[in-house]
Amino acid sequence: MRRAQVILALVVALLVLAPFVLPAYHVTLLNYIGLAALVALGLVVMTGVGGIVSFGQQAFVGIAAYTTAALTTMAGWSPWAGLAASLVLVALSALLIGAVTLRLSGHYLSIATIAWGIAIYHLFGNLPLLGQFSGIDNLPPAAVAGFEFNTGRRSYFLIWCVLIATLVAARNLLDSRPGRAIRALRFRGVMAESCGVDTSALKLVVFVYAALLAALSGWLTAHFLRFVSPHAFGVNAGIDYLFMAIVGGASEVWGAVVGSAVMTILKEWLSDLLPVLFGHSGNYETIVFGVLMLVLLQYARGGLMPVISRLLPDAPAGPVAHAPALERRARAAAGTPLLEVSGLTKTFGGLTAVNDIGFSLRAGEILGLIGPNGAGKSTTFNLVSGSLAANGGSVKLAGERIDGKPSRAIARRGLARSFQHVNLVSNMTVLENVAMGAYLRGRRGTLAAMLRTDRAEEARLLAEAARQIERVGLAEHMHDAAGSLPLGRQRIVEIARALAADPVLLLLDEPAAGLRYGEKQELSELLRGLRAEGLSILLVEHDMDFVMNLVDRLVVMDFGEKLAEGLPAEIQANPAVIEAYLGGIE
Repeated sequence: MRRAQVILALVVALLVLAPFVLPAYHVTLLNYIGLAALVALGLVVMTGVGGIVSFGQQAFVGIAAYTTAALTTMAGWSPWAGLAASLVLVALSALLIGAVTLRLSGHYLSIATIAWGIAIYHLFGNLPLLGQFSGIDNLPPAAVAGFEFNTGRRSYFLIWCVLIATLVAARNLLDSRPGRAIRALRFRGVMAESCGVDTSALKLVVFVYAALLAALSGWLTAHFLRFVSPHAFGVNAGIDYLFMAIVGGASEVWGAVVGSAVMTILKEWLSDLLPVLFGHSGNYETIVFGVLMLVLLQYARGGLMPVISRLLPDAPAGPVAHAPALERRARAAAGTPLLEVSGLTKTFGGLTAVNDIGFSLRAGEILGLIGPNGAGKSTTFNLVSGSLAANGGSVKLAGERIDGKPSRAIARRGLARSFQHVNLVSNMTVLENVAMGAYLRGRRGTLAAMLRTDRAEEARLLAEAARQIERVGLAEHMHDAAGSLPLGRQRIVEIARALAADPVLLLLDEPAAGLRYGEKQELSELLRGLRAEGLSILLVEHDMDFVMNLVDRLVVMDFGEKLAEGLPAEIQANPAVIEAYLGGIE
């Protein structure tokens, strides 16, 4: 058994024994840690992994706590009916708030979460029905088969069973098809969209998921304390929850527990110790706590859990299990029109980056798009793939107009791409990055991932990714972090990711950049093999030797316009092309 598994088993054993051997005060402290960890777990997935910063999770805790408090004390509902109502109301609230808030980005998003957190706090405190700032008391305890969770020791089991179940579910979620998409949200949203991910919808799903975890915490808090008041749901609580996620490790599931434990115990310890040291009471713990957090984040910027993880190395990853192959797309017959670009135009303010560009690409053909720096090649590339919206013109793929459609919709029609600047999730393995390309070839969602009922489909997706990695010659790097590879090999990973989508049209933006001569020859052979299989390729490249020996036809751009089109030999001899590249000839 691995050392990490032994330690995990020991921790679980200690958690089981804790309520039987610890004093009531320490059991209560563990209960508070568990309640806070539920909220912090949502922030780990939403903020640490997904990049959606929220200072307002305490509002969802409060909505759930007040909902079950009102229904159980005023309407006579059971606590479990109150739980169902709390989850429904929080989900609806999160959908409404998220639909508005998630349109914002950067600091505007953070400020918006603070704003609605404050608004909901004052709503609790000013409604006479909810007891205003006095709150609601005498809540009934939760019970199962007549066993009431009416003491701290009894509540401990309910709180920690719920927490451990949600920790396992979150770990399952991040280790899945939708989990990979969530991990791409933070910095690689454009790439995720190009793989078919609806990033706006996924952000809303993650937002609601984090809100539901906060709702569980709110329901448990209400029936553990048997009392709710607005004071526990102020903006300071939201900041504390976010701090817990950051201190524990904002991208680590178990970091939610570590951060909650450190924050909760440290606050209790400082509030007891400092008045003794200074001789009188005051808010000294806030100052000392802030200094300690600065020191911690200076030396462990990723939080404590990554430091702990480095002390518990996992065993080397084994080979990817074989699984049935995924279904393949039908390919168009060689020579039939596949991509038709006509009158394509793009302006940025007063700058015309692409002006009336038109060309076509036939099935089974490699078409090169070349030109000097600033000619508009990558802009044209982004217009075709849907990453940019055109101001005019049309783009047809297999006879269907795709201009004006988002890149995720175009990806569904069989277009896959690489990027001029490498666009990988650096802390994911090569296998996981390539599996992102097969996102649209799976169907199982977040609930199936959390319950682990997606394993058969996941095995097929990973097996497909492994096949593509072996196909491009990177099998020995399959389990390495993508960000640890040299730039040239990262570009090959992008090609493997695109191939995992089983495209009918492959768009490659400078794939040979950063490759050594031998690697370029291998890439050239790979692309020729893909062409022989019937795959069509649109290629942007600066290496003329690489291009001329590979493509069937060339389109030359200069200053956003098409300068020439023809066979490689014709382009090499074209005086206008020579002048554009070399500034004229004698």
